Amino acid sequence: MEWTKQIGRYILVMVLQVLLFDQLQLWGACHPYIYLLCLLMMPITLPPIADMLIGGIIGLIMDMFCNSLGVHTASCILIMFLRPYLLGVILNDKDRLNEQVSLRSIGMEAFIKYVVILVLIHHLTVFSLAAWSWYHIGFVLLETAVSSVITIFVIIGYNILKYR
Repeated sequence: MEWTKQIGRYILVMVLQVLLFDQLQLWGACHPYIYLLCLLMMPITLPPIADMLIGGIIGLIMDMFCNSLGVHTASCILIMFLRPYLLGVILNDKDRLNEQVSLRSIGMEAFIKYVVILVLIHHLTVFSLAAWSWYHIGFVLLETAVSSVITIFVIIGYNILKYR
């Protein structure tokens, strides 16, 4: 039953991403990627290869809808590769026993660190690969900063509302 809820949540978030958030493109530099919510809140107990496989599938779906030639796939696989190492650094032994990564299960400070680091890595990778040039580094950093702030607020806001 839990897997069906999880898959349903993934589908809903992906539909919202494609139909709503991809159309926002605020100020030409803000591209909120809320689909990261699906990846960041995956169970801790999954093996790393499953993390990367799921990340690759979700990234591939985003690439198909965004016509972005593998940018999202590469970025999602990268953050899912780094995720277990980051969780190992941020979480203490007691928190690693939790099944789910959420605001309630690992605490506010650890959750914010976790979300901020992975969102920044994802966004920097997406926008760097999309620009494919150091000539646009200023705009890449601007896009990364603005988009990351919005994405982080959405992910943390979702968790606050969900576990209130």
